[in-house]
Amino acid sequence: MLFAARLCLLLMAAAPLVYYLLSLLCVLEFFRRGRPGKAIAGGYAPPVSILKPVRGMDRGAYENFASFCSLDYPEYEILFAVADDDDPVIPIIDQLKKDFPNRSIQLITRIPQLGANRKVNSLCTLVAHAKYDLLVMSDSDVRVEPDYLYGVVTPFADSRVGAVTALCRCLPANSLSSRLKALGLAIDSVPAALVARKIEGKVQFAFGWTMATTRVHLAEIGGWEAMANHHSDDFEFGNRIARRGYRVELLREPVGMVLPAESFRQYLQSELRWAIGLRNVRPAGYWGVALTHALPWSLLGFLAARAAHWPMLAWAYPVAYLLLRLGLTQTVTKSLNEPGAVRDFWLVSLRDVISFILWLAAFFSHTITWRECDYRVKNGVLIPLHRDEAAFLGRNTH
Repeated sequence: MLFAARLCLLLMAAAPLVYYLLSLLCVLEFFRRGRPGKAIAGGYAPPVSILKPVRGMDRGAYENFASFCSLDYPEYEILFAVADDDDPVIPIIDQLKKDFPNRSIQLITRIPQLGANRKVNSLCTLVAHAKYDLLVMSDSDVRVEPDYLYGVVTPFADSRVGAVTALCRCLPANSLSSRLKALGLAIDSVPAALVARKIEGKVQFAFGWTMATTRVHLAEIGGWEAMANHHSDDFEFGNRIARRGYRVELLREPVGMVLPAESFRQYLQSELRWAIGLRNVRPAGYWGVALTHALPWSLLGFLAARAAHWPMLAWAYPVAYLLLRLGLTQTVTKSLNEPGAVRDFWLVSLRDVISFILWLAAFFSHTITWRECDYRVKNGVLIPLHRDEAAFLGRNTH
């Protein structure tokens, strides 16, 4: 009985190592064809409405927005939505209008509060004001290259494509928390997305840094209004499009995401918020995430093999963890062209320790703080904890 228990533990401890190997293969397969070239002028290039929900000042806000104003694309407009009239980001958008007088830039304020998710409230308003059929939605902390729109738009020439999304290349601030976040997005989010794509045979999600679709497809899933109370609006958007039978295209060219210079406490709160959200959106999948945490499993494998007097096997677990984890980190960060990736190799195990602790902590909380607002998350839905806001939403959802 004891032997069988140890053998079972050793097999389970090997599962995360197999996951790392699968992740490595998926990353190599995805990026092996290289970057797509710029689309030929005169090809498929319908006019586009770029929708930017904004709240507060992100790091490098002007440069982030200006990158969208400098796109090499025939015809597009940019619409910003800001909920509060005194938001400090408004002067930045006003400056953009002066600096890019030939670009169609529109600022919309006083956003109706349709649901608990303020970003989705803004998207509802932006869609209503957008001029064109093809909609490209992007977070405010995103920075792109001049040929960005060609890459996003081209897949829609195929009528089977219902949405387009992208991976991200992080541009961290010079702080420990920012570098840890960049590392986590690279070595956790990217492999997880590509493994899911491989196993499921298709993409059934989207990332907020780029979510593109047509007005018709958006209407088919109930518009953003149907997701106004959801925590993970990007996942919900991509999943609903995929469930309608359309293909969600994942671009090989990542977009830049400028990370904030937040404190270590803010970093932990942000990571815990997303862990709580993931546990509520995909509870079964969240349990499965346990088998991707190779560091604690490799330590358990080491102890179990030592107890069984198998010293060679015992050391194989931590050695395999280090080799596979660092190999995966090198491959992903090189594929994404992440700045400072080699310098931050030493942070990998620290990031893994923090990630595992937060994974456990998410089981003991249902409350999050998001953009200075407190919510309870239940079955993927946001429930405001502020009494006045909750009452307001109650009056407007009947």
